[in-house]
Amino acid sequence: MDAPSGIISAIVTGLVIGVLGRLVVPGRQAIGCLMTILVGLIGAAGGLAIANAIDAAWLLTLLLQVGVAAVLVLITASATGRNQ
Repeated sequence: MDAPSGIISAIVTGLVIGVLGRLVVPGRQAIGCLMTILVGLIGAAGGLAIANAIDAAWLLTLLLQVGVAAVLVLITASATGRNQ
């Protein structure tokens, strides 16, 4: 995989996991698109690390990634004070 397609796939993965994480959290979080991607990237990496540690299947890996992203959305939204 070359660098541009790797970067693009990482951004898409971060966006998808970030959006799913935001959907899990009740209410509206005004954290922006870039922060959603960043939270999604960190959530995906954190969830994958946890899943690898417990040797989880792909569905549990996805749930862990979304769960970590949801926690990060809560932390980010409360830290910025922009909850609505």
